[in-house]
Amino acid sequence: MKTIIIDDERLARKELCTLLERFNEIEVVDMCSNVEEAILSIEKNDPELLFLDINMPEKSGFDLLLELDTSPKVIFVTAYDEYAINAFEVNALDYLLKPVDSERLEAAISRVSEPDLPTSIVTTSSEEGLLRITDQIFLKDGEKCWFVKLEDVRLFESHGNYVRVFFEDHKPLILKSLNKLNERLDSKHFFRANRKYIVNLTCIDKIENWFNGGLQLTLTDGKKVEVSRRQASKFKDLLSL
Repeated sequence: MKTIIIDDERLARKELCTLLERFNEIEVVDMCSNVEEAILSIEKNDPELLFLDINMPEKSGFDLLLELDTSPKVIFVTAYDEYAINAFEVNALDYLLKPVDSERLEAAISRVSEPDLPTSIVTTSSEEGLLRITDQIFLKDGEKCWFVKLEDVRLFESHGNYVRVFFEDHKPLILKSLNKLNERLDSKHFFRANRKYIVNLTCIDKIENWFNGGLQLTLTDGKKVEVSRRQASKFKDLLSL
């Protein structure tokens, strides 16, 4: 499993790399000291796993994840236990405190290969930049953070230069325009219903005719979304209605 260690402390990077040598399934392909180095390395190496420090100069580990379109698996490694709550809110695989204990490291690595965990890899220039339905994205709204698989997102709602993302019982607001997001989403799975909404096609529970030749969609959570007349024709063609 291709792995990158990201930590601003040289000795911490070296120590962790040494501890990982006994795990045959882990291949450390690079070590980075800051977010900018890490972004370039991730684009080059397509890692499956990051060992990521949180508190680094200029940009944090959370800042790094926000700059990625999709995220590899992440194990946080840090000296600051006050970040533990945030780390588990984002559904990280594990959270290790420095100095890293070898037994805790072994337990963390054992979780990496569990079959029910997401297996997203960072999307590069391949596939024309489209985000796959199985890709995992990182969201941050204030102090709360999440890793979310796109297939679990029911709806994207425009709020000017921001987008509200609906999944489970959460609806964080992120800094991204709906137009830009629409360019990256796979049209086989997500549909631009109108100027305000993009819906996950698998989350549509009911379709009804609506005013002026439009449609009204009822999602699995009961949310109703109107499809404009212009988009209704595209929607019918898409679903062969």
